[in-house]
Amino acid sequence: MPVSVKNSQVVYDALKELGVGLISALPETWLVHLIRMADDDPDMILVRLAKEEEGVGVSMGAHLAGVKSAMLMQNHGFLASINGIVSGAQLFRIPLLMLISHRGHMGEADPWQTEGGMLTEHVLEALRIPFDHLDHPDTARHKIGEAQTLAHASDRPTALLLCRDLMWEAA
Repeated sequence: MPVSVKNSQVVYDALKELGVGLISALPETWLVHLIRMADDDPDMILVRLAKEEEGVGVSMGAHLAGVKSAMLMQNHGFLASINGIVSGAQLFRIPLLMLISHRGHMGEADPWQTEGGMLTEHVLEALRIPFDHLDHPDTARHKIGEAQTLAHASDRPTALLLCRDLMWEAA
């Protein structure tokens, strides 16, 4: 099933409308269009990462420079970023907007995605990181705005889980 260009555009436009000026990411199937859109946009800074945890430091630096940012990652990338999230963003009270491709749930065909997918929500809860599911283009702008507002009001990380119903083309 191909990743939806149309819905990726909705997510990207919402980020831009909310003033996000920097996006960090590693290549990932569900994020391919979002990364391309950021790369093609002369008004967006795209930081290509070697590993997801680097994105925490990039977003922390962007915040200190007055630039709103978003981290794009998949479930396993989030799990690999926990040290930076806890010892960086949470410890120093830095707003961190994370958009996580929510792999490994009903309908997942890739066995390597299932374990991380089943753990992500539990780990977010254990870290007391508020999260919501982005599962429909009609609610994407509103939910991204709410997550960004909460991140900046609380000076803490927030997460949006990019669900299959949003990221895949309709059958």
